[in-house]
Amino acid sequence: MAIITKFLSATNFRGARIKATTGNGKHSVTIDYPYEDSRNAHALAALALARKLGWQGSLIEGGTATGSVFVYVPLPCHPEQHII
Repeated sequence: MAIITKFLSATNFRGARIKATTGNGKHSVTIDYPYEDSRNAHALAALALARKLGWQGSLIEGGTATGSVFVYVPLPCHPEQHII
């Protein structure tokens, strides 16, 4: 499972935000841009979506030109579940 995050610029009506969407596009969460922790902005949005969906596990981050991609690894994770 994957979560894709994207920075949304400020408008005349709203401040900057980060939107996190599941890979299939069925679920999303938008958070206000966390200026106090901007280094982890995309991770915080992905974590908010994972918590909303009740996912428990690890998020592994990668980057794209427009944002970040997080691969979700559920717990418990068994070696036989991995494809190499």
